[in-house]
Amino acid sequence: MDEYRKTVLSLLEHESSGIIALQEQADEIIRAAEICASCRGRIIVTGLGKSGIVARKIASTLTSIGASAVFLHPTEALHGDLGILSENDVTICISKSGHTEELEFLLSYFKRWGLPIISITAERNSSLSEQSDVAIILPTSEEGEPLGIIPTTSVITSIAVGDAIVAVLVKMLEITKERFRKFHPGGSLGHRLTKVSELMHTGDEIPVVSPDATLRDAIVEITRKKLGTTLVMKGEKLVGILTDGDVRRAIQRTDIENPLDENVMTFAATSPKSIHPDALAEEALHIMESNAITSLVILKGNLVVGFLHIH
Repeated sequence: MDEYRKTVLSLLEHESSGIIALQEQADEIIRAAEICASCRGRIIVTGLGKSGIVARKIASTLTSIGASAVFLHPTEALHGDLGILSENDVTICISKSGHTEELEFLLSYFKRWGLPIISITAERNSSLSEQSDVAIILPTSEEGEPLGIIPTTSVITSIAVGDAIVAVLVKMLEITKERFRKFHPGGSLGHRLTKVSELMHTGDEIPVVSPDATLRDAIVEITRKKLGTTLVMKGEKLVGILTDGDVRRAIQRTDIENPLDENVMTFAATSPKSIHPDALAEEALHIMESNAITSLVILKGNLVVGFLHIH
């Protein structure tokens, strides 16, 4: 087991060291991002084998921030897929060795079209790096696993380069969470980036009783609106909140003879948690989880504009 543990730690150290060493390529990464930011066509990402898998990932991440990016398989390019290219495109070529027959053909085609070439390779003196407008050199050609030949560190560092280019583009193109959400409407990520205003209950959906109401009145409102809570409002002013948990605790009290006829403010919390309608759902969820609550009042200034409840 000690030998296996040593292998694990050795690999992780090798890969993490490779990523840290990429800091020396920061200027080249920024230049690559500048070329991508000024692209008026599509960003064509290409690679073969494991580099092809990395190329697909980079193209996918670029697309996720709204960039027009596409993966081009070098072999398929020889059989008609070059038709996707236009003179306004930018290319990102990934190859550890920088010397593959398919990429050599693509490079000649890219150069003929005058397309900017960004390369990610471990070989500084390779044909690929020498023909590139920007060559990002991976820190080592050695892999981190025991044989030293299985693509591991080279894959991780190539992905890190792509992530760094995307990170710089986010800054250059001033991409916001709202814009990012447009490309991720579904799934947990899309939900987290949804605004509170898109999820909240409004108008008659909000359970409300007056400060003069009894606990019985509040229970009726909670039951009717089916949100497990009711706000206590004096006109437009929020003065308290009562949850179904507060109701259960109230009924169990032995110091009050008839809790159901008691004034609701006896049991209501007077400082409910709130959030602005323009806040993101992930922030609302964080407040709920941090305070072990399931409801939030939505306030715009001092005005109640909505109510948010999770089951």
